[in-house]
Amino acid sequence: MTDTPHTDIASLSFEAAMGELETIVRRLEGGDVSLEESVTLYERGHALRAHCEARLAAAQARIEQVSLVDGQPAGTAPFGQG
Repeated sequence: MTDTPHTDIASLSFEAAMGELETIVRRLEGGDVSLEESVTLYERGHALRAHCEARLAAAQARIEQVSLVDGQPAGTAPFGQG
């Protein structure tokens, strides 16, 4: 999906979005794109970054929903604590 710039970002998995974002960064760093294409790539990259951040936040929220004490759900705790 990294070569299909019109793919709906909302439908991308985290991994697909991150892969496309990495491709965009490589292309921009390479300097072999026109100014117009650079702006278009930057805009898509910005949207992909926001999508990835939202997917990570959603995953973290799910992880925080349940903390275990002796194997039994015991409430919630922020990820990384407890």
